[in-house]
Amino acid sequence: MWFQQGLSFLPIALVIWTAAAFTFSYITAVTLHHVDPALPYISDTGTVAPEKCLFGAMLNIAAFLCLATIYVRYKQVHALNPEENLIIKLNKAGLVLGILSCLGASLVANFQKTALFVVHVSGGVLTFGMGTLYMLVQTILSYLMQPKIHGKQIFWIRLLLLIWCGVSVFSMLICSSMLYSGDFGTDIVQKLHWNPEDKGYVLHMVTTAAEWSMSFSFFGFFLTYIRDFQKITLRVEANLHGLTLYDTAPCPVINERTQLLSREF
Repeated sequence: MWFQQGLSFLPIALVIWTAAAFTFSYITAVTLHHVDPALPYISDTGTVAPEKCLFGAMLNIAAFLCLATIYVRYKQVHALNPEENLIIKLNKAGLVLGILSCLGASLVANFQKTALFVVHVSGGVLTFGMGTLYMLVQTILSYLMQPKIHGKQIFWIRLLLLIWCGVSVFSMLICSSMLYSGDFGTDIVQKLHWNPEDKGYVLHMVTTAAEWSMSFSFFGFFLTYIRDFQKITLRVEANLHGLTLYDTAPCPVINERTQLLSREF
């Protein structure tokens, strides 16, 4: 099966698990009337117990899967371009940006906005801000690597997803800055329920729509890694250096057997 080839399951698992984290917490929060059904903030669906625990645990696992995906992508680009200085530098920059984005997701998972709002917002900025820059770096790498490494279609798809993400980020920044400027009151930070008659309702809806849109652009971008990851295999090698834990000298017989223990999958 196509999803069993190489490490293609990794980006698939990342997208499915993250989407499940958002979906389950959203359904729970709406069912318990903790948030409004119409486009709440993603983090609002994980603010109140019991969905708070579900959202935090699943998002932490999603951050780990994202980190693993980003690292595998880094190793792949490095292996394909060992002597291209520009690509090597961009690849390292992408790795740092990806790690910061994963750290931000973990902060969002562990610090809901009703507890430590500053830390929560910092996590959101890291997640979406560094994540957008990561997409930019990877799109540039795709341009530099085509058509030798992969076709032009992959580059154009990633470029379109980057533009989609950029429009969402721009819309979210403009509307959220206006919404939280203080003109609509200071209590909107903790507000979970909105009515169409409330001041700032339109700005709130545009901001939340942009946040969900940005998340979907991330999902699409990571799904473009599937074909690339189909070409990657993971090798696990076990080396035995003695008969027991107390041996200090290598055992030749066991060392020969270790060749049979090396397995590639």
